[in-house]
Amino acid sequence: MDIDGGPPRLIALDVDGTLLRTGTPVSDRVAAAVRAAVANGAHVVVSTGRTMLTTRPVLEELGLIRGHAICSNGAVHIDIEADEPAAVHVFDPRPAVTALRELFPEMIFTAEKVGVGVWATGMSPGEYYIGGEYVVVDHHTLCSAPTPRLNCWWPEGSVTEMRRLLETLAVPDISWVYGEFGPWLSISRQGVSKGWALERLRRILDIPRAATLAIGDGFNDREMFAWAGHSVAMANAPAELHDIVDEVTADVAADGVAAVLERWF
Repeated sequence: MDIDGGPPRLIALDVDGTLLRTGTPVSDRVAAAVRAAVANGAHVVVSTGRTMLTTRPVLEELGLIRGHAICSNGAVHIDIEADEPAAVHVFDPRPAVTALRELFPEMIFTAEKVGVGVWATGMSPGEYYIGGEYVVVDHHTLCSAPTPRLNCWWPEGSVTEMRRLLETLAVPDISWVYGEFGPWLSISRQGVSKGWALERLRRILDIPRAATLAIGDGFNDREMFAWAGHSVAMANAPAELHDIVDEVTADVAADGVAAVLERWF
């Protein structure tokens, strides 16, 4: 299978559940496949829900020393060589926090502070993805500054009940995506997603849509799959994602990313 008559020129790769199993390093085979793609002139763009701080170690493992990375589900675009954000897309978290507190009084919120850490209204099990400072604040303080991404966790809640209650949520100017595991919600500025950020980058690089490839495993990859000329879901992705992609590759534990890239590189 060829993309645009040849190998992909812009390759978007999710991190957790795709490039690696959370808490483990990138495998040698996957790292070698990514480096081969870069050596052959492809733009490899790590596209993740992770923050800039927790994306850096992955870039180092892959040997990516220049180019671009998309973090925080599209809200933060990183210039790798400069090691700083090239663009940050923020929103006012107060309307969302106010509305969600009415639906979920126990909900814990974390607002990202790019390159620094987070402000949070309590302790949550998502600290692994944050890095940097974890400062516990009250709701008023958390809502006092714009943020690129608001993570929301409902302790003791269920995914089914959370989704049911969210059908009544009406907050303008935001977009949200569910986590794959547990009652999690990630909120960004309306329209911001991995796919949106990648389209902006594709135009800057002047690469045809047909020459793009995306590989991922999560609900936050939906827009990225829709954007790509060829979309690939991991075998470990939720079954409903398998129905919306062009192809399903092997499980992350079986180096599914490498299995795709090795066709060309």
